[in-house]
Amino acid sequence: QWLSDRKKRALQKKDVDIRRRIELIQDFEMPTISTKIKVSRDGQYIMAVGTYKPRIRCFDTYQLSQKFERCLDSEVVTFEILSDDYSKIVFLQCDRFVEFHSQHGHYYRTRIPKFGRDFSYHYPSCDLYFVAASSEVYRLNLEQGRFLNSLQTDASENNVCDINPTHFLFATGTAEGKVECWDPRTRNRVGLLDCALSSVTADTEIDGLPSISALKFSGALHMAVGTSTGQVLLYDLRSSNPLIVKDHQYGLPIKSIQFQHELDLIISADSRIIKMWNKDTGKIFTSMEPEYDINDVCLYPNSGMLMTANEAPKMSIYYMPVLGPAPKWCSFLDNLTEELEENPESTVYDDYKFVTRKDLENLGLAHLIGSSLLRAYMHGFFMDIRLYHKAKMMANPFAYEEYRREKIRQKIEETRAQRVQLKKLPKVNKELALKLIEEEEQQATRKRKQKNLPSLLKDDRFKVMFENPDFQVDEQSEEFRLLNPLVSKISEKRKKKLKILEEKEAQEQEEEEEPEGKPSDAESSESSDDEKGWVEEVRKQRKLLRQEEKVKRQERFKEDQQTLLKPQFFEIKEGEEFRSFKDSAKKQKLVKKTLGDRLKLEEKLGTLSVSDTTVGSKQATFKLKK
Repeated sequence: QWLSDRKKRALQKKDVDIRRRIELIQDFEMPTISTKIKVSRDGQYIMAVGTYKPRIRCFDTYQLSQKFERCLDSEVVTFEILSDDYSKIVFLQCDRFVEFHSQHGHYYRTRIPKFGRDFSYHYPSCDLYFVAASSEVYRLNLEQGRFLNSLQTDASENNVCDINPTHFLFATGTAEGKVECWDPRTRNRVGLLDCALSSVTADTEIDGLPSISALKFSGALHMAVGTSTGQVLLYDLRSSNPLIVKDHQYGLPIKSIQFQHELDLIISADSRIIKMWNKDTGKIFTSMEPEYDINDVCLYPNSGMLMTANEAPKMSIYYMPVLGPAPKWCSFLDNLTEELEENPESTVYDDYKFVTRKDLENLGLAHLIGSSLLRAYMHGFFMDIRLYHKAKMMANPFAYEEYRREKIRQKIEETRAQRVQLKKLPKVNKELALKLIEEEEQQATRKRKQKNLPSLLKDDRFKVMFENPDFQVDEQSEEFRLLNPLVSKISEKRKKKLKILEEKEAQEQEEEEEPEGKPSDAESSESSDDEKGWVEEVRKQRKLLRQEEKVKRQERFKEDQQTLLKPQFFEIKEGEEFRSFKDSAKKQKLVKKTLGDRLKLEEKLGTLSVSDTTVGSKQATFKLKK
């Protein structure tokens, strides 16, 4: 954005992406954002509305440029092209006004009772059906030029509406997540679909009640419904259950639904993503995530071209040859797409170097922050690559010598890699790691077939044991000191057994017929000697532990003797007589007891007597305590 026009023209010569970029329609953009985009029925005109200021722009595809622009009094919620060309247009504006435009410009303006949200045109009767923040659907007849009786729905508010192009069934989507279908001939409701209930499946998670945000008919029998929680439901009008439920997984309201009949695709879009999926299986065909939020999607009829209205000045145009041929006014796109090849492309930032604030301080260029030589971006800055190289040469004139020494060091390291390398021990539990390495080497030297067990040093599950200091083996703990004799004896036994196996293998190689190993008596005597030695070591460790515990107790006793206990004094309340500490304990117990328990206790002691009177009430006699 901050590149100058001259720089952009220079980039066109070497940037493959810019050279391939095709501007189909000149100035196909809005001042700030575009909200709706539609194509006339003859395919010659593309109309878009946007802000700011509110306006409509009409683009002529035969001239590949803008035909006219008209500014409006207020923002447009939606609009409809009634004629085959641009001669008859209806705008629904955000201030409840409905504005009619003819070929020359503004024609007529009227108002509806509530704030409108969508409308549809019924061609056989020339009626406009408006849905608004109301339970009524307003009807405006364009032949008679007057409002007709409204349709009364069961909803509190209606969001969207559509009319079937085949049998002209009128459908409206409500804020309660239902779709009501009406017959315009009898003005009676003929069907009701609860889409909010059907959109909740086992795989979907929704927040709040799904309301209807998009509605579109396809042919005589199919209807697609989009909800405010990001689900698209495809219905057959003969059934109340959806054929398929597709979740966008973003939780954003569905903005637009289009049908692509050649490949049986449904093109649904929310503000973040456009998804194309098969209407029979629900399998994703492809998806697109534009750079800016999407407001509307328009599919050019009988082609593979897709146009979007975005939260950005430029309106996007996408062409996908697999969806269909290019429109006749840009048929050269078919030839271009065949010639394009996937090649590595250079970026706009080839002439710039990204540096952080720390890099600038190292180069001595921190004083340039805020000047035109640095462009702030994310957590750093972009600067000209030539300036970067000059500053680096001045800051470090011996950079080449360092580079040369680094290359020499790398060559030496490569030659060292061919030598026998010593295995580096981890920082934590070095002794355990050394023991495991020795065991692996001993197992590797053996020729007997064994299962390849995973090494603890290479296993990710035990990696933390050799990295985190919290897992360091405490050799001074009581458990380790008592088990250490056993562990050491087991390791000694393992070494002896390995030595015996090596001797057996050597004897086999020499083809000697002497009995292998040692006799059972020798083994039993050796095991008994090992057990005696282990018992003696355990007793020795226990004795040392008892001595250490005794020393600790003596130290604690000395500390207790040195601490002086100061006497504590307590003040007795006035009017009370101190007898003993037991009385206060009894009082605390009495306070915790219930009233009934205290009365029973005083009856036993004789300080209280309770009796019934002739009237039926209770009489209590008690004695006051001193």
